[in-house]
Amino acid sequence: MSDAHNQNMTHQQQTLDLSIALLERPSVTPDDDGCQDILSSRLAQAGFDCEFMYFGNKEQSGEHAEVKNLWARRGTADPVICFAGHTDVVPTGDEKNWTYPPFTPTIKDGYLWARGAADMKTGIAAFTIAAERFVASHPEHNGSIAFLITSDEEGPSINGTVKVIETLEARQEKITYCLVGEPSSTDTLGDIIKNGRRGSLGAVLTVTGKQGHVAYPHLACTPIHAAMSALAELTSTAWDNGNDYFPATSLQISNINGGTGATNVIPETLEVVFNFRFSTETSEEELKAKTHAIFDKHFADSKASYDIQWKLSGQPFLTPEGKLVSACQNAIKSVTGTDTTLSTSGGTSDGRFIAPTGAQVVELGVRNATIHQVDEKVEVDDLGKLAQIYEGILENLLLE
Repeated sequence: MSDAHNQNMTHQQQTLDLSIALLERPSVTPDDDGCQDILSSRLAQAGFDCEFMYFGNKEQSGEHAEVKNLWARRGTADPVICFAGHTDVVPTGDEKNWTYPPFTPTIKDGYLWARGAADMKTGIAAFTIAAERFVASHPEHNGSIAFLITSDEEGPSINGTVKVIETLEARQEKITYCLVGEPSSTDTLGDIIKNGRRGSLGAVLTVTGKQGHVAYPHLACTPIHAAMSALAELTSTAWDNGNDYFPATSLQISNINGGTGATNVIPETLEVVFNFRFSTETSEEELKAKTHAIFDKHFADSKASYDIQWKLSGQPFLTPEGKLVSACQNAIKSVTGTDTTLSTSGGTSDGRFIAPTGAQVVELGVRNATIHQVDEKVEVDDLGKLAQIYEGILENLLLE
């Protein structure tokens, strides 16, 4: 067998073993269930200084529950290359619908089946193996290697990465390059890497009219009719044309709720939930201003009134082609032979909290075909290759 084959098999077995150890723990958000203890124990042996950061209320559950985060760093010099990820997973749903128990990692038909297999415990395992092997080969490496691991990514994301970054910024500890291990690949490992993400701006619209009998509409004011023309313009508006890196800004209505349940009652209120996924061609302020202008116009002569509650989940960010992107592309090409495509598609990630600090951010991980689904799984053969890619990125950035 070739040396390359033997190397991949070694990476694969080590990454597989660590992946299984993490996947056995039912760390449904925001519970870490000891995953970070496993990581910190290994990283400490590799010379990392490990620090747990806790945010939230220990006595509560839900979005304000205490969240465990791990910040680990080896080295004190720049550049700082940070591996970022999350140990929390989404709920499984009815476990009877799974082919194999979701927290009993199972290898079958060339796949590793478990909740979190793709999103994203195998990525974290590959990070760890890559760092261990790189440090063993280059104990006096340049710069620093860091890990930022949270258990609040799949939930409200208020006590996780965002709080760790605030802490690091307060003590002037900067990340230079960040690799987020989210499952970025589409058809084959490394075919897609995310070098940016669209912003996400959510809104809850409440239209208030006057309840009454449908047979006497002149004595009532229906909020549904009042909102229809404004919503029609809202959904037909072109917000921008995108650019070379981003598609045009998109607006989607996800929920409409109105009515009392009775067929003969005009309701008092209507609630509409919608979301903008926006490019760098526009801004949060511009989207809000244009939306309010539309509603002000259509409600100018209406007896109904409206209110919009806004929530910004993240600004758009972009890492243009440069040192980090090239390091990723070259490492992928070396391991898989794949020419990588850059993309900013998909949802948000914790990269949105890291990029505003000035760090270059790229998302690179396994295939995303089964994330958040019943029977989530990942190709076993990809695990060793991913660890090799991550190790290659460290070599490309720290062995100059």
